[in-house]
Parts: sequence; C-alpha cells; structure tokens
Amino acid sequence: MKWLKRGAIVLVAVCVLAFAVLATWEPHFASAATPPATRVYKAEIIRDKFGVPHIYGKTDADAAFGVAMAHSQDDFFTLQDVIAMSRGRYGAIAGEDGAKVDYVYHLIDARGTAEREYPKLPADTRELFEAYAAGLNHYAQQHPGEVKLANLFPVSGMDVAAGFALRQPFFFGLDSVIGPLVSGDDLRREHGPDMPGFPRPPLESAPPAEAAPTAAKQAHNLVLPLGEDAEHLGSNAFAVAPEKSGGPTTLISNSHQPLRGGVAWYELVVESGEGWHFAGANFPGSPFPFLGHNETLGWTNTVNTPDMIDIYQLELDETGMRYRLDGEWRDLESRWVTLPVKVGPVVVPIRREVLRSVHGPVIRNDKGAFAVRYGGIGRLEQLDAYYRLNKAKSFAEWEGQIARLAIPSTNFIYADAAGNIAYVYNAAIPARPEGAKADWRSVLPGNRSDLIWNGAVDYAALPKITNPASGWLYNSNNAPFTAAGAGSDLAPDAFAPIMGIELKQTNRSWRAYKLLSAAAVLDRKALEAIKYDTGYEREGYVARLFDALDKLPAEGELAEARDLLASWDFNADGKGKADAIALLIIRDFMSADYGNKPFPDVAEKLAAARDHLMTHFGRLDPPMGELLRLRQGGLDLPLDGGSDTLRASTTWDVDDDGRLSLKHGDSFIQWVEWQPGKPVFSRSVQPFGSASTRPDSPHYNDQMRLFVEHKLKPVHFWRDDVLANASKTVTVTNAR
Repeated sequence: MKWLKRGAIVLVAVCVLAFAVLATWEPHFASAATPPATRVYKAEIIRDKFGVPHIYGKTDADAAFGVAMAHSQDDFFTLQDVIAMSRGRYGAIAGEDGAKVDYVYHLIDARGTAEREYPKLPADTRELFEAYAAGLNHYAQQHPGEVKLANLFPVSGMDVAAGFALRQPFFFGLDSVIGPLVSGDDLRREHGPDMPGFPRPPLESAPPAEAAPTAAKQAHNLVLPLGEDAEHLGSNAFAVAPEKSGGPTTLISNSHQPLRGGVAWYELVVESGEGWHFAGANFPGSPFPFLGHNETLGWTNTVNTPDMIDIYQLELDETGMRYRLDGEWRDLESRWVTLPVKVGPVVVPIRREVLRSVHGPVIRNDKGAFAVRYGGIGRLEQLDAYYRLNKAKSFAEWEGQIARLAIPSTNFIYADAAGNIAYVYNAAIPARPEGAKADWRSVLPGNRSDLIWNGAVDYAALPKITNPASGWLYNSNNAPFTAAGAGSDLAPDAFAPIMGIELKQTNRSWRAYKLLSAAAVLDRKALEAIKYDTGYEREGYVARLFDALDKLPAEGELAEARDLLASWDFNADGKGKADAIALLIIRDFMSADYGNKPFPDVAEKLAAARDHLMTHFGRLDPPMGELLRLRQGGLDLPLDGGSDTLRASTTWDVDDDGRLSLKHGDSFIQWVEWQPGKPVFSRSVQPFGSASTRPDSPHYNDQMRLFVEHKLKPVHFWRDDVLANASKTVTVTNAR
C-alpha cells in the first residue's frame, strides 16, 4: 500500500505542477514588447459637463499621448482587449472566442504586415503612434491593478499598427469568407439577384482537388468577426448644401456600430500647436478620430460592400504541402503558432498551423485548399491617410488623401465651410485583369499566376459625386447609384461589372431617398424628421415578408398574431398596437437579406414572436417601448426605431425578463453646420456616456435620456467655449 500512497502523492504533485504551468506560462511565452526610447509627452485634458475630453498638446504627438490617456481613463477595460488582439493574445483574456480572433491575426499575418509596412510610414505618423503607445503604457504603469494580462504592457507604435492590420479587412466582409472556409460550409458571398455578373457558387461546385493528408479542419470554428456580423452593419450619412438648407452647409454623421466593445465609438476633440484641431470619434486603439470635422471641413462614413475578395482553389501534390502554379510546384509557407485559450483559471496552449501561398492566406478543409486575396492586402497606409485627412483644410487636400485608396473601403460623405458637398464610393477594389478568361464571381483556379492581381483600380474609376444639382447627398449602405436624387444620380452601366459594386438597397435607403426627394427645403427641422424617421417601405424583403403573410393560412392563436401583424402601419414609432410583434419579426428577414441567407419561414417566425410576447407580456400588443429598451447602470429607458429604419435599433440581447436590450444601432451621432461668415457649430450624442465601462463615473450613462428623446448636446469645439463649460481639467505627462 505504501507504493500506492507514494503514487498518489506523485500524481498530486504532477497535477499541481501542471496547474502552475498552465496558470503562468502565457505571460512568459508572450513577453512584453520593447518599445523604442520614449520622449517626454505632455497634454492637457479638459472635460466638458458630459465628460467628453478636449485634448490639447503643444505638438500632434503630445495630443496623441493625451488621446490614449483620456481614453484609458474612460475605458481601459476595452482598450486592453484591443491591444491583446493586436498582439495575438486575446484568447488569454476571452477564452475560445478570443482564440478565434488570435487565429485570424496569425492567418492574415497582421504582425508581419505591421513589421514590413510600419517603418515605411512618414516619421510624423509613426511619432503619432509611438506617442499613443506611450500614453497607454503610462496609464498601465500608473494603474497596475486594472491590467488584465501580465506583460501586455509596454506596447509600441508597431503593436498599435498591427491592430489596424487585423481589423481593416473585416469592414468589407472578410469574416464571411474565412468562417465558411475554415468550417467547410458553403460560401454565401453572392451579392443578390440584383448584382451584375454571377454569384459565387457554394464550394461543392468548385473543381475537386487532392485532399491534404493532415487534418482538414485544423482550425475548425476558430474564426470570429472583429465587430458585428456583416448582415447587421449599417450607418446613415447626409450632406446638404446651403442652397437646399436655406442657410448652413450641413453634415450629419449617424454611424451604426455596437454600443460596447472594440468597435464602439469614443467621442473626443483634439487640438495641437501644430494645427491639428478636430472633433469626432475614434475606435479603441486609434490615436486619431475616424470621422467628424475640423474648422473648415468634415466627413462621415458608411460601410460599402464591393467585391473585394477573391478565392482560389489550390492544386496540391500528394504531400499536401506543395501547390501547382503555372505548371511548377511551389512550397506552401507553413508556420505553427500557439493560441492561448483561457479555460477557467488556466490558459491552455493550442498549436495551429498557418499556411500561405503567393495568393495570400491558405485554409484547408474537407473540400481542398483555398487561398484568399483581398483589397488592401499587406498595406498599412491608412494610418497615414486618416492622419492627413484630420488636418486637411480644403476639398482638394481632402480628396487627395482619399484618392490614394489607402483606406481599403467605406463610403465617404463630405461637407465644408465653402458650401461643397461630396460623396465618394471609396474602395481599393482589386485591379482584376479584364482580359483574363475567368469567372471572378466563382472560386478561381489557383494554378494561374495571371489571376493573381496586384493593386487597386484607379480612383478615377470609382463612383463619386460633387455638388449635385439636388443640393443633397446621402448613403444608408445602399448602392452608390441612388445618392443624390433624380437627375443627379450616377448610372450603373457607367461602371465595369468586374468591379463588383453592389446594387442592393436597404429600407433606410428607400426611406431616405423618398423623404429627401420630396423635401422642398432641407432645413434643421426637415432633416431631424428624416434622421429620426421610423418608417418602412413595402419594398424588398419587407414586401416579400408581407406578401407571404397575406397568403399565410393560420388558425386559432396564430391567426390572431397574423391579423395583428397584417394591420401594422409600417412605422416603428412605438405608437401602434402591432409595433412590438413587427419589431420581433422583421430583424431576421433583414438579416437574411443583408447576409444572402435563405428567406426565413414566416409562420415559424410569427409563432416565435407570438410565444415571446405571450410568455413575457401576456399579450400580443404591448407598447413597443416596453419591449425595446436602452439599459445601463440602473437606467432602463424605452426606445423607438427598428432594425432597418433611419432611427436604427438594429440588434439586441434578450434579457431574462424578455425585454430587448439594444446592443447595436444608432450610436455616435454628430450634426455639423457651417453658417456663412460664422465659425463651425456642431452637436452630438452617444447612447450611454463617455465612460461607458466605468460604473462609478457620472458619465457612465448621462447621455441616455438625450439619446432616447432624440436630443443632441453641444460639441465645444473652441477652446474658450470648452473652458466656459469645463467640469474637470488635468495635465498628463510621462515625465518622471
């Protein structure tokens, strides 16, 4: 029995040792970055009555240091997640979901892109990123108790740049390709029946290829979008010229992003002694705003979905590690990476192989090996382009930066103090050779080098409109061919189908186009009615849904639900008896339409909505405001708007009480006006507050009532204005 007792002791010791190793290996394995020697930075942070930071620095770099410090004061929790993603360590924080992001980080070589391209950026741009990293490091050093992950700090400007390289392709849908390829599912990348050309077929119709002898699904289920699902992306943007507004040039930014997390907006104003003065919003991990305005001009963005991605099926040899190209065999680049996966109190190391061909990253599944190539692959110039856009003083300067196509995608709506308005369908669309005999909408043969394009189409080839006769421009994630009204819109046949420009409309687009076209004057009152419109047009998926509902044979309780929905007035304003049941049903049909998924079963969705309402409310027709809520820190407020209305309440979490807690939709709203002979004036609002992860802050939820009541607060752009409305002023520096 002694040997048994000794064996048990040894087993316990081994288990303790294994636990200790799993609990401590990751920080040592992923040692902290060694940032370059840091200069001394100093910034002044003045917060207005809503806690919005106004950041002043002698130099642009000083201001960028202040941006990192202010954002850390408000949301260091989320910033750490973003930094962990930018270093391939998110799984050590978020477990399996984080490991999915880390796999993509390695797959698309985000770090390698940063290491190759970051040193090529202009010195002042790199200095901006180093200063921002210094701000993050300084805050982490001052607040060690808030740091989630050992050795996450210090970070360098290159680490921050790697985060940009990771996230940029997901705004045009790379996740919708990588996910199905990894899992071996069918691709649903078709742009719908209204797209020119032909949709990509499912992978089953791709030509057969020799299967690799290793596990085909080596990274099964290790893909995660770095934001919301593509079918839930949305935004509205409006620009109105003085002759149409009756006074000011007006720019309305109405981005729809998740209300929390790594791609949620953070509002700020920056100003430096080097001429950088900008009010707008950024995402965690950025030293500059991505949208907003300076003294003379401004812009905002909406997601566009051109065909930016090509897929190639590789022909492998019997080893599974070589692929044929132009009749010759080439070696696949292979490297093994370690993904940290937090499981309870320990972090488990998971090894995965990452493959690459000359086309781009390679994914193997049961159907073969597939390479992916996408617009902007391997580029990082957007870090410089956004910085220059912030400092542009004229339309010519601004357009000069857009024309670089350094920013891979997103529509831009522009306005300025001179009365100019413009729309640019910005996209680094691949310069596919038109003479090649290939179906670019299908899975391409990977054995032809002539199909491996380089670079993007010329800026001159993109859709764009400047100062239309209508006096207005808009985009609501719709085709660029409805943007300015009859007589001012572009013709689809003027653009090559090979570019893959979408032709789809959203309900928001149908509504905006109708309302803008009908308005004689687009003054502030008229624009407010359009921005906060909650109506639906019986078009597209909405028409298809209600046509099916009209034909639906139903009896008993389902018939009652059908009749209630059929009586709906197509307005999600919270006033009608059918608003709640319509809200519950429409989202899934919108999602299917946006994501090119099969049309849902109307009876099934109707029954689910009926059951939800009866279970939680005991009736089919509760007021919609009792169902749809904005919730944070003890505040629980009713909302209006639907999943695809101009007042957007897009997606939500279903809470235990059956209420829908908004998580994605109208987020940062900014309204900018340039009156002739007067300084720029702007207003804004966010759903919660400037410190949305700090429950003890007075700015945790202090904008919620404004948000639900369709109200805006002033943006204190000018220094004397912010000083007159200051609630707190601090000076931050990393000087010892």
